[in-house]
Amino acid sequence: MKSPFLALAAFCAMLAVCLGAFGAHGLKHIISPEMLAVYKTGVTYHMWHALGLAFIAHYHAQQKSTLLNFAGWLMFCGIILFSGSLYLLALLSIRWLGMITPFGGLCFIAAWLLFGIFAIKQAKTPDQSH
Repeated sequence: MKSPFLALAAFCAMLAVCLGAFGAHGLKHIISPEMLAVYKTGVTYHMWHALGLAFIAHYHAQQKSTLLNFAGWLMFCGIILFSGSLYLLALLSIRWLGMITPFGGLCFIAAWLLFGIFAIKQAKTPDQSH
């Protein structure tokens, strides 16, 4: 079975660029500077974690791993929950959306933790290429 993570990473990165351009050019005169800062935080985390998802995709393509599978889906969910809630908060000014953001942050933390555990396990595994 092929990994969906590279395509998801590419889509997420493309969307982060589009949303960043929209924020920079379309929102600066529409929403408050405080809400624009919230929006920019969403874009920043969106892009960094799209790149993180691409790293996971790279290793997942080489070796199928439950750790990487969970890490990839958590990274993707983190983008949706963290960045998505910040975008909606900035655009719609619905304050309760800010309560969703930490769940996205927890997804990011868990994804990076699982990726790190995978890396540690790989470092301890003898090289099979010799």
